[in-house]
Amino acid sequence: MTELTLAQGRVDRDRLLRLLQEYGVYAGVAALLVFNFAFTDHFVSAENFRTQAVQVAPVLIVALGMALAIGTEGVDLSVGSVMALSTSLLSLYLGYGPWAAVLVAVAGGILIGLANGTLVAHLGVQPIVATLALMVAGRGLALVLLPQLKDVRDPGMTALGSGDVLGVPYLVLIAVGLALLVAFVVRRTTFGRQLLAIGDSRPAARLAGLPVRRVLIVVYACSGALAAVAGVLATARLTASDPTSLGTLMELSAITAVVVGGTPLSGGRVRIGGTVAGAVLIQLLTTTLVKHDLPPSWTQMAQAVVIVGAVYAARERGKR
Repeated sequence: MTELTLAQGRVDRDRLLRLLQEYGVYAGVAALLVFNFAFTDHFVSAENFRTQAVQVAPVLIVALGMALAIGTEGVDLSVGSVMALSTSLLSLYLGYGPWAAVLVAVAGGILIGLANGTLVAHLGVQPIVATLALMVAGRGLALVLLPQLKDVRDPGMTALGSGDVLGVPYLVLIAVGLALLVAFVVRRTTFGRQLLAIGDSRPAARLAGLPVRRVLIVVYACSGALAAVAGVLATARLTASDPTSLGTLMELSAITAVVVGGTPLSGGRVRIGGTVAGAVLIQLLTTTLVKHDLPPSWTQMAQAVVIVGAVYAARERGKR
């Protein structure tokens, strides 16, 4: 009887951990929405929802690339610095036209990603070390190119940052489109299956003849490109290039969105829907704290708690 009770207890705990990992992020979003509906002044308005959606777009785009890196049992700490580098390049090349400047900015992000991927895939450097090095180098290069804040006065960029289609901002449409694209790549393409296989077991993937190095390089290049796109969109929204602060601690927000969304740090699985919900959760958390007069630094502490909780749940579930 006692053994049966203990076994039943383990099953219930496993079920609770699984539900927490699978659906905890959605429950968190729902709880914050209910709280704000009830206790936050001026939360329920079209303008506020538009503001929330616009602010979450860059975080979501960066988190999509982070999800791919984590899916291979890696991580990309350089995403914030890539955003800074992209805003510097955008400002420097805006004189050649907005589209040329955007292409140069995204190309800069891809180059940083290729450097990350090469260090990880060919030199065997741990992802956290490789991307940490590029995080420092990327921010430094951004500040060398543009040492101080500079206004971005271009009609095309202004339209990108503030324009909309039927009331839906361009930034939101781009973020949603990229989320759908990444989800399709992960779930429906050979590249996506190879990515997950590498994250599940890299030695097994090599034995199976998968192009491990090539996939890893492409994954980090995609992460760099997405971070650069986020930097361009953030610059367009702010109408200013600020390599000093743009993207600061973005890696923390992206990792939080991915992990709390159900993608395990151990790799082998990528949940894009959960990542979207995770990005929304972070935005709602920030808004809730700010609107109730709590310092923004509390958001970082709250994110740290969320990461620890998500990792603990995944670890406990993995033991069983």
